[in-house]
Amino acid sequence: MRQEISLWMLAIRPKTLPAAVGPIAVGSACASAAGGFSIVPAVACLVGAVLLQIGVNLANDYFDAQRGIDSDERLGPTRVTQSGLMSGTQVRSGIIVTLGGAGLIFIYLGLLGGWPIVLVGAASVLAALGYSGGPYPLASHGLGDLFVFIFFGLVAVGATFYIQTGYLSSVALIASIPPGLLITAILVVNNLRDIDTDATAGKRTLAVLIGRRRTILQYRALVWGSYLVAGVMLFFEGVGWPVLAPLVTAPMAWSVSQRVGVVSGRDLNELLAKTAQLSLFFSLLFAAGLAWG
Repeated sequence: MRQEISLWMLAIRPKTLPAAVGPIAVGSACASAAGGFSIVPAVACLVGAVLLQIGVNLANDYFDAQRGIDSDERLGPTRVTQSGLMSGTQVRSGIIVTLGGAGLIFIYLGLLGGWPIVLVGAASVLAALGYSGGPYPLASHGLGDLFVFIFFGLVAVGATFYIQTGYLSSVALIASIPPGLLITAILVVNNLRDIDTDATAGKRTLAVLIGRRRTILQYRALVWGSYLVAGVMLFFEGVGWPVLAPLVTAPMAWSVSQRVGVVSGRDLNELLAKTAQLSLFFSLLFAAGLAWG
């Protein structure tokens, strides 16, 4: 039983799950500032986001193995399907369970938020499958970065706010940009690490299309763009100086933005973890600043 649990933990990649926390925290903070925070819908949004993240991770593992994208030369964490640690049937069952669970959460949230949330839920589940599966895998055609930004930024924050307040504000929309940028930066490190093996396998990520040097510039733009947006929000009515709380993480941002240009290969796994930490810490401080301000 312990071995089975360990394999599933390897498959779901728990270190990536904090990426689902930040956007929900920011959306809930915006709702709190607008006087509409509600704990049960907020928790439901968080559970749904985590299930979607797990579903995406399992789908990537399964579909990349089916397409022959993963190989023994892979530099990232072990993929359970490609390595034979778990069967494709097991991983496929995990996808069904997690995305089915996310669908049930979205049904509940749809009862609260109406048909817009039902559409968001359906689109999120389809995007989770279409990221690396289906006839036109988004990740294999340079669209992964865009869809991660949309669904982990605009959609996650905006939907969380909408469910709790019943409307969508300009503050919530702008506040959705920093977590979306930073979570996209996590993907960029992943794609930078795999740029050579992906190119060999025919997986045309944006990193493969634009090359290593431009991918490094993209990463730095995503990281520092988050701080720029936080500063711009000072000019919005009802947003005070606490929104600058994420500046506490600036030394971490400086460190990762420097290291991305000097490390390569498996050393990028550590940078990926540091970027995920930066994303979480920034988003939590940003959420606190929005709620307080």
